[in-house]
Amino acid sequence: MARKSYQEKLTELREDILYMSEVVMERLRMGLDALEQKDNEMAHEVIKGDGEINRMYLDLEQDCIDLLALQQPVASDLRFIAASFKIITDLERIADLAVNLGEYTLDAKEDLFPDVDVQEMGELTLAMIEDAMIAYDTENIDACRELAARDDDLDQFAERASEIVVRDLIERELDTPEEVEALLQDVSRLLLTIRDLERVGDHAVNIAARTLYMVENDDELIY
Repeated sequence: MARKSYQEKLTELREDILYMSEVVMERLRMGLDALEQKDNEMAHEVIKGDGEINRMYLDLEQDCIDLLALQQPVASDLRFIAASFKIITDLERIADLAVNLGEYTLDAKEDLFPDVDVQEMGELTLAMIEDAMIAYDTENIDACRELAARDDDLDQFAERASEIVVRDLIERELDTPEEVEALLQDVSRLLLTIRDLERVGDHAVNIAARTLYMVENDDELIY
């Protein structure tokens, strides 16, 4: 294959991965909206849509394999393909976490912990994904390192939210076993939601880490 055509394929891969990220962010947004609005129909749409993301992932995985097989890429192209392969894996896992939000929506009856702002945490994670993908597209290494610092803030947010839930659980007075069981189920769902959004932030950092490696052959952020 001529070098120009090969470079066109690399450009197409980048564009397709950016498109996948847009779909994944849309699903995460829908999962957050479904959870906030107790919208079971939207929740089912997020869950059902996971198949599309999986197919997209498999197609892009094959594209990466084909690009490696077409000809021996130079070092920079090899890093780009390898990083892109890792990034689509992170995007697919973010989509799985969006599905979790849809499933939590189906189990949720009411918000018993209004002091825990899941939506704010969701906005933080969405912004991190978007910025990570912009860094990937523009090869912005400063943005990659800045994202890692923002993840520390997200982790602190998650820790504070979990502490609020546990403290409220300890202080709340309940009269019947049914009330206790209902509260524990809600606590479990909320703590899982916090954990999953924290993991979304970790995947955003992974994307930034792979981008930094792609651009500068620097594995500083890879863990």
